[in-house]
Amino acid sequence: MRLIWKLLRKHISIFELAVFFVANLIGMAVILAGVQIYSDVRPMLDGEKSLIGNEYMIVTRPVERVGIGAPTFSDDDIADFKQQEFVVDLGQFAASQFEVSGSVMFNGRRLSTMMFFEAVPDSFIDVTSRDWHFKPGSTTIPIILPRNYLNLYNFGFSQTQKLPQITEDMIKRIELGIRISGDGMRHDYTGRVVGFSDRLNTILVPMEFMTWANGHYAAAKESEPTRLILEVENPGAPEVMNYLQEHGYAAEDKPAESSKALFILKASVAVIIGIGIIFSILSIIILTLSIFLILQKNITKLENLVLIGHKPSYVAMPYNLMTLVLNLSVYALSVVVVWLLQGKYMSYISEIAGFKFSATPISAILFGLALTAIIVTFNVFIIHRKIREISRRR
Repeated sequence: MRLIWKLLRKHISIFELAVFFVANLIGMAVILAGVQIYSDVRPMLDGEKSLIGNEYMIVTRPVERVGIGAPTFSDDDIADFKQQEFVVDLGQFAASQFEVSGSVMFNGRRLSTMMFFEAVPDSFIDVTSRDWHFKPGSTTIPIILPRNYLNLYNFGFSQTQKLPQITEDMIKRIELGIRISGDGMRHDYTGRVVGFSDRLNTILVPMEFMTWANGHYAAAKESEPTRLILEVENPGAPEVMNYLQEHGYAAEDKPAESSKALFILKASVAVIIGIGIIFSILSIIILTLSIFLILQKNITKLENLVLIGHKPSYVAMPYNLMTLVLNLSVYALSVVVVWLLQGKYMSYISEIAGFKFSATPISAILFGLALTAIIVTFNVFIIHRKIREISRRR
């Protein structure tokens, strides 16, 4: 064994091993960093702690001709939707079947308009309020407005009408006069804005109120939903788009923020890992060529060692140990680099997400260990193959 170590030290190129070490360190660190970043950031885009979570799509039938009454969805249409694998949940829009007018005193002027109400199941609403409920007999109606309505007022209507801009808190303190008419009845209610929705572009009231009011003011009217809201994992998925197109449905909007973000994340990680793989492959080639060169320089002496009775595995052991030590050193340093990098970006991720993530590079450790095992196994295989070729020459 000492003789083999002497042969190895005599002909080894420190420069070549240094090049291998640096190249492999860069490659391994880049690969592990990409894997760890993907592992750390993905929960923000996908899963229980997702900042974006599943997407919501509002689906309608296109209006194809002028007339009264919008195209509706039948019970069979809804049942077919629910059978699709891409649908996580489905809700129906319930529209008011009665006349609604609203008014408000503002800056000494009474503003009034005809309006409408819609309702969806609470699970589809992105606003949480303890006032979001209604009991028959109450004269107060909680309302959720689209946030873009407020933007339209502040940056459009108020500018042209010389009216002051208002904040969300101000609107929540304003009492709205709501008059509902239907079935020969007319009653006045007080409307209170309890929140603003970024998801639903409509004037929302609780489903309890809509069910009661439609039964009370429009008992003879029955209607099928004209709009559906779907919860899907990825609204941009081909199966979603194909289904809508095949059935002639239209999505009012395509809120694919999380799917796009996840795609960008995956593409970025793929590029990072690809660069790391290139460095790793180059380093493996450099190490393999270095070992081959060392073996070639000592081919006669190695043949003699085999001739005097040493097994090929015994002759190959020092070379195997060298590759093992080099690769384990690269792996250990790469994990340290990823750990230091993770400490830098995890504070920012936790601040954005609003909760803490684990700051241990578990993914990098496990993936790096598996990758190192593959690389070492490959190196050992190449070395044993070369030693066997030498042993056959005797």
